[in-house]
Amino acid sequence: MKYNLSEITELIKNRRTIYPKFYSSRKVHKEIIEHLIRNATWAPTHGNTQPWRFKVYRENSRIQLSEQLGELYKKLTPKNLYKEEKLNKIVGRPLLSSVAIIVCMKRGDNEKIPEIEEVEAVACAIQNMCLTATAYGLGSFWSSPKIMYSQEMNSYLNLRTQDKCLGILYLGYTTMDWPKGQRKPIEYLTDWND
Repeated sequence: MKYNLSEITELIKNRRTIYPKFYSSRKVHKEIIEHLIRNATWAPTHGNTQPWRFKVYRENSRIQLSEQLGELYKKLTPKNLYKEEKLNKIVGRPLLSSVAIIVCMKRGDNEKIPEIEEVEAVACAIQNMCLTATAYGLGSFWSSPKIMYSQEMNSYLNLRTQDKCLGILYLGYTTMDWPKGQRKPIEYLTDWND
């Protein structure tokens, strides 16, 4: 074998969503963030369009992001769906994280490539980042509240109308024991056609 499959499998199986409320105050170094982003850029991409874009918020810029997310939630959430608890989570997560990375899709000019394939490529890039974070022992949480998909968020991020914000990846060192996980056996999920 070319690579150690048991280690790769363990890495994939150990990736977990770990929420920012479980992060310590320990800072994630810039070199680690750069490594996550470099690994993200090796995701599959139809036509090699490489549609992923990253906006990194560290230090004091997290305060501005927190405030903007709060304003957008208040503005865009209908009164019957508004929840103070949700607002507190949205504004608190950037401040509890060492770093917040907004991941966007820049729509390519090749109309032959469907938009969904560009979105899927960015999702694969985010998975690469989550796996790399796991390898470093970092907690990661891919957050995508409805406000992320709004034109107002596009304006805040200086994105074009055809581009999309696909969420925020929050990162930090965890204060909790690494959680266990489970998945359904593939027998329940797979149809074999021989």
